[in-house]
Amino acid sequence: MAKRMKPSPRSAVIVGTDAVSPLGTDLAVQWNRLCAGESGIGPLTRFAVDDAFPVKVAGQVPKFDPAPFPFLSPRKMALWPSPIFPHALLVAHRALLASGIEIDPVLAAKTAVTFSSAVGGQDAVLEADRRMIADHKLPPPYANPNSCINMVGGKISVLTGATGPILSTITACATGLTSVIVGAMLIADGSADVAICGAADFCLVAPIVAGFATMNGAFQDKPGADPASPAEASRPFSSHRRGFVVSEGAGVVILAAKEFADAHGIAIRAAIAGWAMTSDAHHYVAPHFPTVTRCIAESIAHAGISPREIASVNAHAASTKVGDQVEFEALQAVFGNRIPPVTANKSMIGHAMGASSAIETIFAVEAMDCGILPPTINYRPDPQIDVDCAAEGARALDQPFVLKNAFGFGGANACVVLRGMDR
Repeated sequence: MAKRMKPSPRSAVIVGTDAVSPLGTDLAVQWNRLCAGESGIGPLTRFAVDDAFPVKVAGQVPKFDPAPFPFLSPRKMALWPSPIFPHALLVAHRALLASGIEIDPVLAAKTAVTFSSAVGGQDAVLEADRRMIADHKLPPPYANPNSCINMVGGKISVLTGATGPILSTITACATGLTSVIVGAMLIADGSADVAICGAADFCLVAPIVAGFATMNGAFQDKPGADPASPAEASRPFSSHRRGFVVSEGAGVVILAAKEFADAHGIAIRAAIAGWAMTSDAHHYVAPHFPTVTRCIAESIAHAGISPREIASVNAHAASTKVGDQVEFEALQAVFGNRIPPVTANKSMIGHAMGASSAIETIFAVEAMDCGILPPTINYRPDPQIDVDCAAEGARALDQPFVLKNAFGFGGANACVVLRGMDR
């Protein structure tokens, strides 16, 4: 067994979380629906879809009432039409409240923001382009700021008063988890005592969704077959998987140095026990077995534990033919014939691009707290993927260590080992 790493005072711990996803805008509601195996996937209604449009289903975040939040008033948000902004600000605000941390002028300088987005507010630029073509009007002055990917972190900085390090960790679909890793790094080297991490993506925009379809990534019904129920479209690890369901969402993970949390009496929910990042240097979208395997193995080694101590895996599991197969083979290479139980949250929330791994990390923390492994729905066994994904329903399971995987376009891999605080 590997030598167990003892938490250092500068170890990063999770002290607050919040998320919005297709399962809802209240975290408790989302968690209960996830455990119940309820899907948040439905018909695509964000824009008009005709019979020729290739994608018909999506994971859409329900509307929420902004009235209780003065910073989300129509006047405050008038220049920020992209939905990444209100949702990012909402989850950041609520996660800080949940943590009990108040960012005063002293703490502000030691509070980092690594919150980012994989896609950003491209919808604002597309709308400006349509306006130029249809009405011959120049773009409004807010179009470009809405499309700056780092602006979502900047808005969170303005909201919270955080004046420590700020950067955007853009690694495609691994963005949310990479944000957490970079936040942990800033805490470990003393650059920050607190880090606001996570991601928001709302890319249900016609050319983006259609683009995923033309590259055979997004779910489409099998030609000639009856249309699938939207709730049954996302099928990770399943023999009949047909690509990911394009989704939207936002998730925030508030990290703190363990010494800071202890000194201020802040409740700790979990710890970042280990992490790793690798680059495939192989293909622009297809995952690469050697570097995915190394990322998983190095994150476990960094935690100072052996693979057999991992109790469960919160998988990337986008529901693509190649991606799910490579992830399984990598798990098999690391764990042998003792792959821990695996859960694939995307079976119920779809693929919210960079936000997915942030939301799924939050669900993994909830799973550790509650001792419950959420199910993977829509599963039909694939003879080439021998994995226990709790297809029968939510399962009681003690999870002292959980592995979270995230893999993004461009060959960006990120893995984190979470540790329960009673360990």
